Amino acid sequence: MTRGTILAVDDEPDILIALEDLFEDTYRVVTTTKPADALAILRDDPDIAVVLSDQRMPGMAGDAMLSEMRGFHEAQAILLTGYADISAVIGALNRGGISGYVAKPWDADLLRGTVRNAFERHALGRELATERALLRGLLDHSDDAISFKDAEGRFLRLNARKAALLGLDVATCLGRSEAELAVARADESAEADAAAIRSGEVGDVVSAEGPLGAERWSHVVRVPIRGPAGGVAHLATIERDITEQKGFEARLRQSDKMQALGTLAGGIAHDFNNLLTAILGSLELAAPKVQEQPRVLRLIENARGAAERGASLTKRLLSFSRANDLRARPTDVNALVEGMSALLSRSLGGLVAVETRLGADLGPAQVDPDQLELAILNLCINARDAMREGGTIVVETEALTIEDDPDLSPGAYVGVSVSDSGEGIPPEILARVCEPFFTTKAVGQGTGLGLAMVFGLAQQSHGRLRIESRVGHGTRVDLALPEASAFVAAEEADTASAPVAARAAAILVVDDDAEVRHVTASFLNGFGYDEIEAADGAAALALMEQRRFDLVVADLAMPGMTGVELAAEVRSRWSEVPVLIVTGHAEAVEIPHDLPVLTKPFQSAELARRVSSLLGDGPGA
Repeated sequence: MTRGTILAVDDEPDILIALEDLFEDTYRVVTTTKPADALAILRDDPDIAVVLSDQRMPGMAGDAMLSEMRGFHEAQAILLTGYADISAVIGALNRGGISGYVAKPWDADLLRGTVRNAFERHALGRELATERALLRGLLDHSDDAISFKDAEGRFLRLNARKAALLGLDVATCLGRSEAELAVARADESAEADAAAIRSGEVGDVVSAEGPLGAERWSHVVRVPIRGPAGGVAHLATIERDITEQKGFEARLRQSDKMQALGTLAGGIAHDFNNLLTAILGSLELAAPKVQEQPRVLRLIENARGAAERGASLTKRLLSFSRANDLRARPTDVNALVEGMSALLSRSLGGLVAVETRLGADLGPAQVDPDQLELAILNLCINARDAMREGGTIVVETEALTIEDDPDLSPGAYVGVSVSDSGEGIPPEILARVCEPFFTTKAVGQGTGLGLAMVFGLAQQSHGRLRIESRVGHGTRVDLALPEASAFVAAEEADTASAPVAARAAAILVVDDDAEVRHVTASFLNGFGYDEIEAADGAAALALMEQRRFDLVVADLAMPGMTGVELAAEVRSRWSEVPVLIVTGHAEAVEIPHDLPVLTKPFQSAELARRVSSLLGDGPGA
């Protein structure tokens, strides 16, 4: 037995000595002859377990002292009396809350047993109080919804969080089952409780409730509690809201899926761009040779138009995959939207009107303006298609300050939104609208890359895309783009015809794709340059050792030696010779920022301007 403390109170010192002799081997015994001193000792020592008190003492009777003690101390009380006065004992029971009494002269064994029982009751009381305090603390401060039920499903204990989920208060729930309280899904909960009680094993389940796309997810743990006979007498339930966790998991899965699809899309686009470069280049080279044959020329133009649509599709694919080399620069978004009015009118038809709401004091956004214009056009086309009977599309811009978004760095952003009053998007479709090639339009009416391209633009521009939609109430798409530190207006000259060579120059064309290499070389030959072809980096270096070149035009992704590696070798050995990298997949290899790049497929005019500039003949030379 754990050694505890006993306080003995008696106005006769001899009695106290006798009590010390009786209990000192088992307990620590504290004694006093004065009731007032006994109360002071009790106030100073909360660990006293048992008080042995005489009834008749000068100044204060034992039962009165014990009654006062009961107001601030939890010690067990035993009354010692030398008088067979039953009324005094009854009074002590009523006022002092004594747990027993022993008549003087006492029987030693009886008194020891009475004290031992009182001490054990005190220890059990303390343990129970501790458990109650722990349970109360758990119930009052846990973020989880916790309840305890009996085997019939009636609430014995529950916290305010659980009661709030039921739409009730704690007092209303106690002693009643969920079915009696008529709460939602009471039958389902009762069935799960009954299954847990039958199994006798701890079990958990994850469930969702609410409309699809806006579910509240819960993780419920049920703990059967066995009674003294071994059977399950009670059931504890712990319910945790995991909606936010589920949201994070869904975003992580979506990010992983987008990354995997983006890698695939980038690889496909690389090969596709090589094919388009050969097709478009060959068509451009062939067109002047059939100027006198209108029917053939029309066929060439048809083929070129189809190839250019393929190039546009590839551009969207690369935007989604984050593999496109976006030319992000400070862009006046308000001016861009205002400049799209004619384009939107031609593209959307007469059934819909476009209303612009442009924010005041809007800073420039750091974004590729061409891609942003394409993104807004795609969103407006989607909005038009959602309003079959016509309506108004609202394009809105505003300045944003974002501080607590887990996907964005805190700071200033430019918001661009496109909203409609169309039929809206069901939740099960809304969850998939940014997936590449996913479309609800009829075959031939949509590629499924529009929103995927907008998503890719937002991600690559270090911004975000959010879509809000309710069936029957329309859709709103919000883009948040980082604000640029300064606005720089930059316009590239759009030359109608390809310039001819300003001076004679020898250009080395390096590409492992023979068709692309031939088209590039033919373009350069047509400009008036002296061109020589090489199939790989090693062959190119061998040619440069034999003769002088003014420029190297090299493909990025080549076996054996990449275009970047070739450029580094050329710079180290022939520092005066510039290198132009040509690529259909800007992220296939990391390209140094100071290395000029031309993306495939390209027109002859684009190639001519870049070559002229690098040779020191054109604008920016």
